[in-house]
Amino acid sequence: MTDSTSAPAPPTADTDAPTQPFPGTSPYDDYVHASVLNTLQHPLTEAPDEMGFLVTTQVMELWFTLIVHEWRTARTAFAKDDLHAAVDALTRSRRALTALNATWAPVAALTPAQFNGFRAAFGRASGFQSAMYRHMEFLLGDKSADMLRLHQGDAAVHEALGETYRETSLYEEVLCFLHRRGLPVPGHVRDRDTTAPHTCDPGVIEAWRQVYAGPRHDPLLALGELLTDVAELVTRWRFDHVMVVRRAMGTKSGSAGSTGLAWLERRAARPVFPELWEVRGDV
Repeated sequence: MTDSTSAPAPPTADTDAPTQPFPGTSPYDDYVHASVLNTLQHPLTEAPDEMGFLVTTQVMELWFTLIVHEWRTARTAFAKDDLHAAVDALTRSRRALTALNATWAPVAALTPAQFNGFRAAFGRASGFQSAMYRHMEFLLGDKSADMLRLHQGDAAVHEALGETYRETSLYEEVLCFLHRRGLPVPGHVRDRDTTAPHTCDPGVIEAWRQVYAGPRHDPLLALGELLTDVAELVTRWRFDHVMVVRRAMGTKSGSAGSTGLAWLERRAARPVFPELWEVRGDV
């Protein structure tokens, strides 16, 4: 008879190296920490759609983290007048934004009944409470003291977000870079309070108008279009969020006490890099 507890047979000579056992955790898990990531999903109901909602939200947080990393890299490069490094980082962020937007797919068609199956379980939790998404908006120049104050109960998160709130935004560094390239970005824009939200400025429109009226292959024109790509993808993410909420819960109040759909619609309508959109009517 064969002893079922006997040791496994030694590998044959033609066994592929990738199938050999590891003495401990796999090098893959040591690097990616997949075993940690895969333990972070804790649905609170038996609703079949909750797992998809939870994973979708967590994946979005990872994309937010990457996008913030790339925008900070670009901001640093602009401050050093390194256009090539800045463009590389913005290009990577454009790819990440495209992937982020595709992440809506698993929850895009939730019906009200499906959403109601687990909505009560997350209580007052709401997507607008995401600190990493707020880092994104602050980097875009959409500063908000109220949104910063929201996180004051978590000292570490509040401190990190406060740094981004006080620092120069990505777009402000772009405008200072354009000024050093000889474009007429007004002084009151370059020296503005970095904690104030960016608003559309006629002088900045004129600076971009000169770029867009110039040579077709000017690297600054390519930069303007790359920034426009980023702005469009952010705006599409916001409007996709509106559509997901509209489909899943209609005009009900938001889980954190906001007006829900109406609040999201107002946020989605806020332009990203507004002068890049206004200039198109002036060229």
